Formats: sequence, C-alpha cells, structure tokens
Amino acid sequence: MGCRVDSSSAKKRVGESWIYCRKMGDVANKVAYFQAITGIDDADLCTEILSAHNWDLELAIASITAGETTRASSSSSTAPDVSASTPLVAGISRETHDVGLAVPSNGNNSPGLAWRVITLPFSIISASLGLVSGAVGLGLWAATGALSYSLSVVGLSGRDRGASAPLVNVSQSVLEATEFVNSFENDYGRLRPNFVIEGFMDALQRSRREYKLLFVYLHSPEHPDTPVFCQGSLCNEILVAFLNENFVSWGASVKASEGFKMSNSLKASRFPFWAVVMAATNQRIALLQQVEGPQSPDEMISTLQGVLDESAPVLVSARIEAEERRNNMRLREEQDAEYRVALEADQARERQRIEEQERLELEAAEVERKRKEEEEARERLAKELAQKEAALAKLRQEKALSLGAEPEKGPNVTQVLVRFPSGERKERRFHSESTIQSLYDYVDSLGSLELNCYTLVSNFPRTVYGEDKLSLTLNEAGLHPQASLFVELN
Repeated sequence: MGCRVDSSSAKKRVGESWIYCRKMGDVANKVAYFQAITGIDDADLCTEILSAHNWDLELAIASITAGETTRASSSSSTAPDVSASTPLVAGISRETHDVGLAVPSNGNNSPGLAWRVITLPFSIISASLGLVSGAVGLGLWAATGALSYSLSVVGLSGRDRGASAPLVNVSQSVLEATEFVNSFENDYGRLRPNFVIEGFMDALQRSRREYKLLFVYLHSPEHPDTPVFCQGSLCNEILVAFLNENFVSWGASVKASEGFKMSNSLKASRFPFWAVVMAATNQRIALLQQVEGPQSPDEMISTLQGVLDESAPVLVSARIEAEERRNNMRLREEQDAEYRVALEADQARERQRIEEQERLELEAAEVERKRKEEEEARERLAKELAQKEAALAKLRQEKALSLGAEPEKGPNVTQVLVRFPSGERKERRFHSESTIQSLYDYVDSLGSLELNCYTLVSNFPRTVYGEDKLSLTLNEAGLHPQASLFVELN
C-alpha cells in the first residue's frame, strides 16, 4: 500500500533510524524493518524493492515516500475498512479493520508482533482530560524512531475530529474501577493482578510513565467461563506475579459504562477477554495482543512473554528518547530480566523440592499415624479380650462354687448326662430339688461354650428347657431320677 509523509522529514528520521537497522545485520531483519516503516505487508514485494536499491534501506524508503506528500491530508479518510478477522496465533484472532500499522512476522516466518491502532470514543478520552492535555504534541509513546515515523506515515498524528459528548466523568470512572476491584476480590479473593483503581485513560497514562504495557481485562460476570478462568488462570500465583512485575493492569466489568465502551472499542466478541495495549496518539491506542476465550496460566504467561519480547525494541526506544541514560538502564534491566528468569527457575525448582519433601514427610507421617492407630487398636482389642476372659473365668468360678460339692448317690439325687455338639459328654449328680438353672450353671462352669448362646434340650419327648423353666426343680421338670440332655446352640 502507498505511504504518505513529508519527504524531508522522512529522510531525516530514516537517517536516524538507519543506524539501528545496520546493527540488525541480516537481510531478514532489513525486510522486517522495511515493512514496519512502509506498512507494506507483502514480504516478497519488500524484498524486490530493497534488492532493486542494492539493499540500501534509506534509498528504498525514500523511493516509497517520495511524491506522496500531496495526499497526506486525505490519508485517514481514504484508508480502507477491512472487516475480516485473521488468526495470528493459536487461540487468538485479530480484526484488521481500522488497521494503522501491522508489524509483520519476522524473517523466519514465525509469528511476530501484529497490532492495530484503535481510536477511542471521546466519552473515554474525556474521562481523563489531564491525559489529553498532557499528550498534545507528544504523538506516540516513542515519539521518534521507527515506530513514530511509521505511524506518521499513515496519518495518525492528527487530531480525531469525531467526538461525542462525554458520558463518564473522572469520579464515575474511579467509582466503577473501585466497584470492580471490590467485587472481584469478594468473588475470587485478594490474590489477583494489581488492577489500578482509576479510569482507563489514567491507567494508560500510568503505563506510559512507568514504561510498561497495559494489561486490559474485560470482566463478564455472567459468562459461564468467567469463574473457572478467574479462579484457575487470572488469580494463579505465578501469573499474578508476572503481571504485577511486567505490566500495569486495568480491569472493568462489561456491565459498567467504561467497561462496556472498551469492549465495543476492542470489539470483544467472546469472553473471557484480555488484551495488551500501549499509548499511541491522544485518542488512540495500539492493540498489541488480544485473547478471547479461556486460557491456562502457562498459555497466558507464554503469550504475554511473547508480547514483551516483541515489543522490547519499542520500549527500549522510548526509554532512549526520554533520557540518554536509559540506555545503561536498559542493559541492566536485560541482565536483571535474565537474572529474574534464572531466579524464578531456581525458585520453581526449590519450591518443587520443598513440596516434594513436604509430600514425603506427610506420607511418612500418615503411615506412622496409621501404624500407631493399628497398634493401639490391637492393644485395646487384646486388653478387652483379656478383660472379657478374666470376667468369664471369674463368672465360671462363681458358678462352680454356687453348685457346691457333688452329692453322693441316693434316692433324692438325680443323675444328669449332658451331650455337647462336639460329641463330648459330661455327667454329674444333682439334688432332685436343684433347679434347671443349676444345670446351666454347671455347663457354664465347664467353659466349653459361650454364655447365653445355647439351650438344654431333652428328647422323647422333646422338651426345651428355656428361660421359662429355669426355676423348676429337676423333680418338677420330670428329670428325676436321671436325665439325658443335649446342648443345642442358638
């Protein structure tokens, strides 16, 4: 596509940016840089143009920008409106209408940073008039260098004339942000990203001051995927730490005014929805990444890390243009980033080691607890059995003593034979006036049977000497002068 810019200004800025490009060294990076500057998506066409100019990037860009200044005023109004969606990364789709600049894939055709510029409604801009006034004349966050030049090429540096009456004031934006954070904490706890309690434009200004990207989360409380996503992903400890370290986070409910307007601006069609943006002009944001639908914490961290990696040149350029000393800070930050990655890996391994040690200790403690319980149970059972046996022995002894001495044969003496289920026979003499209970006491005193688990029965005729006959004497029961009884187990 054609690019429109003042040639003298373009050459000056390209000359300044050419130093950076020469450091890239390889052809693939020159092609990617040329695409970023000119906005031409066709990599083959860019390669042909560069080859025709002997890979002189400055001459190649000048050939594109020369003679286009007369059409600069109509660049915004003549930009095509494309409504198709183009998948860039698995699970992520990007709407391409209102595209101001798309940074293409890198030289090896792996997914690269692709973004679009979005014009915000005036109702959101007016919610933070301080940001609007502070942004006048600053242009892009990286006001000079490759990115700002590229945006100026497509006419994004002018003031947007389409404005509506402000609907959300500062106090209501803060109120909505406060209500969102309180509601989120009530539903999912205090382990969460540090959502700033301010309006979107103020959060965007904060991210620019801190040289960070803005993480935007649009919360749909009634969507069925929202609870699982918030609990399992967004409130994951590692992801929360990653977001708080590397991003300024802003969230809003789509049921609130500002959250609803942002969902329309970002064209959210599915929830959960999150995006990564950065400041562009005073009424525009650059959408670096958007994800619709649930993702795991690892997928989110991988995607966010990819955005950080791809946007690193923009962030570094902004720091260099802001202060010359940021160059040294950038080097230290890169070292710190490597250290943090190594530290996080070490911490992850240490956490894993501690968790494994704790797991083994818990398992050992559980085994020991069960062993003690089983041992105590065996001891209790043995003690109970011993007590029971002692009690039975005492009872049998008492019953044997209650029988007294076996009487000698005589007319008032009854001879009783008792047959046991095992075939064993026991015989004893009783006074004829002794009761049926004395027969049971005799059998109990022998210790062959459990107490109260048998009945004495006689045959021919069959007679059961149960509890109703215990008080009868042997004579009254018809067992005198002799009787033969057998034990019937209950």
